[in-house]
Amino acid sequence: MDTIKYSFKRLDESNSDIIRKLFASVFTKEPWNDDWSDENQLRSYIHDLIGQDNSLTFGLYEGNELIGISMGHIKHWYTGTEYFIDELCISTENQGQGIGTLFVAEIENACRELGLTHLFLLTGKDVPAYKFYKKQGFFEAESMVAFAKDLKNE
Repeated sequence: MDTIKYSFKRLDESNSDIIRKLFASVFTKEPWNDDWSDENQLRSYIHDLIGQDNSLTFGLYEGNELIGISMGHIKHWYTGTEYFIDELCISTENQGQGIGTLFVAEIENACRELGLTHLFLLTGKDVPAYKFYKKQGFFEAESMVAFAKDLKNE
């Protein structure tokens, strides 16, 4: 892969339009099939991720085109300060070409430069991202479990 044609940048809320466009284009397709047709909900979600004091957002560009995003936040914890990745994606057209591996390596380098000590994320075991993250050296925090409760159907 020609890493020279890619550029890695820190993004903020001024980039929200292109972030929303890429995010929706990836996560409304297989295997996620999320329904982001409510533009106000999408706008609010992206703002929640990139518009806070502790938000940390990175982008990967091919030329002038945003092809990868990582949205999350800095979290201070007793074991060190971590980057909690809420969303990470590569454009559908660019998946499977090693670009995600390049992007994660850039994220790791940027986080080290910021003095962060850990990366943390959640993903489903039944999606391709699970194998991707394992391949990148992420491990399952076996002492942790994710809980959820549906309040609208109670």
